[in-house]
Amino acid sequence: MLKNVKVTPVAAAAVAAQTEVLTSVLDMQGYDGVMFIALLGDVTATSVLTLTAKGNTASSTSSPTPVTQVATAAFTADATSGDDKALVVDVYDPALRYVFASLTRTVANAVVNGIIAIQYKAEYRPTTQAATVIASAMGPGVAA
Repeated sequence: MLKNVKVTPVAAAAVAAQTEVLTSVLDMQGYDGVMFIALLGDVTATSVLTLTAKGNTASSTSSPTPVTQVATAAFTADATSGDDKALVVDVYDPALRYVFASLTRTVANAVVNGIIAIQYKAEYRPTTQAATVIASAMGPGVAA
């Protein structure tokens, strides 16, 4: 699979807060879809987490105004249900060339351990991993 996808860390860790975490913008030219995975840390009870994919005609999170894609994952935590879990949003055939994700944290604090994007169904293979991926490897599942 590694030759057919591009893995990019798109947001660094964020301390406990009730603020929005925006990812970097991805250029979808040459890919049919992207999956955003938000990795959570300690999530306080009643925290409302919403991971939303957004698109834009330019490589920007603000201008022109981004368009919310169909994919949104929302979750309201109880005392332990959100701790060390993940939210996932998958956008197949995005309407606009540039995409990014927004993770909103409201009502109570939540720690974010980072957000990863996996662009898939690459037009050109093998794909080149993002510069932020410092090592990757692939091989058979068993030794020969």
